[in-house]
Amino acid sequence: MKYIIIGAGPGGYELAAMLSRQSHEVTLIERDSLGGTCLNRGCIPTKVMAHAAALLRSAAGAASYGIGIAAPSVDFGALLARRAEIVGNLRSGIEMLLGGVSIIRGEARFVAPKTVEVNGEHITADRIVIATGSTSAVLPVPGADHAISSDGLLALDSVPDSLAIIGGGVIGMEFASIFAALGSKVTVMEYFKEVLPQFDKDIAKRLRQSMASAGVTFVTGAQVTAIEPGTVRYHSGSKEGIVEASVIAMAVGRRPNLPQGLDVAGVETERGAIAVDRATMRTTAPGVYAIGDVNGICMLAHVASAQARVVAGEDVVADVIPSVVFTAPEAAMVGMTEQQCKDAGMTVRVAKVPFRGNGKAMTIGETDGLVKLIADTASGTVAGCQIVGPHAADLIEEIAVVIANKLPVTAVTRTIHPHPTLCEAVAAAAAML
Repeated sequence: MKYIIIGAGPGGYELAAMLSRQSHEVTLIERDSLGGTCLNRGCIPTKVMAHAAALLRSAAGAASYGIGIAAPSVDFGALLARRAEIVGNLRSGIEMLLGGVSIIRGEARFVAPKTVEVNGEHITADRIVIATGSTSAVLPVPGADHAISSDGLLALDSVPDSLAIIGGGVIGMEFASIFAALGSKVTVMEYFKEVLPQFDKDIAKRLRQSMASAGVTFVTGAQVTAIEPGTVRYHSGSKEGIVEASVIAMAVGRRPNLPQGLDVAGVETERGAIAVDRATMRTTAPGVYAIGDVNGICMLAHVASAQARVVAGEDVVADVIPSVVFTAPEAAMVGMTEQQCKDAGMTVRVAKVPFRGNGKAMTIGETDGLVKLIADTASGTVAGCQIVGPHAADLIEEIAVVIANKLPVTAVTRTIHPHPTLCEAVAAAAAML
């Protein structure tokens, strides 16, 4: 069978590789660099910077640990070079992975059902998969062009003295954590009353307080009204306020990149994203699929990869999605929040275990945070989990496996957890339910 895949991000290139291994004829079209936003302007470069920030914090925290290591400064140029090296190495790995795939550099648009045009050439396939990703959203306020996007933050060649970030979601919080550690005076402005609206309020509050103690200033309940060079104006209730910063960044979400000609192909959209059948990723046009950010289901790289596996015919639970915020401390969640459970009329039990009593957390000097586990009393299964604290990104996967496979809470409690480890906090929470 012949496939065309438009977009070589995590969903597109992984699907191309899978289909090629299944002996399908695959053409992959990409207008930019292999790896998409995730590799080139998102997940990977930001995590390189987050790791550098963590190294700085570790040195700075040594004094409070009692061993007196002086905190070093960062060579920002060397950090950028290291980031470019890692991105380049991973991009080369993708090229090797796609050895059996025909790659066309250019921008595709639909000209007929199952037919696209790229570089003046018409290409037809049995199936077409749209994996065109997303781009940074922009607030419709006067002076919005004075703010840079996350791409602009990654393009900085020096650490700004001061940084105002509009948006306290995942992207905004991660950059706030990074640049605060690198030496910027950071202010985060969030429209809602609490940062990270997708998290339970107690977890989001815990993270905000931790970051505030590290020097980040937060302005919540703030509606930005105008942006001027070096200045952000906002309303908070009946009060007006101003935040001044040498660099202003906007991190207010992302919007799908829709290829041209969707109407010609018979592909319908909903709320600015391509409408799909969530079980199969099929669009309203026969033989056309859409995966990743462009379908608007969940804009995370690992979701795009999971949806690629669905299209390739693999058995994957694509609706249990762990989400991670690479701040200091890290935050992670999977399943339902406590509020979502209540809204659904569920009766739940909630357990919270702080890291301050965990032996491993104490030995590494990272006791700030907790594990919050939610169980459905009717079924005895885990409904959700949220973690803020050391290595939350890694710890959440144990509960993701439990939820995806509909296992009871006892699946955690009956399993031996090694000592001393951070995962003992997860086991302790399960034992309380």
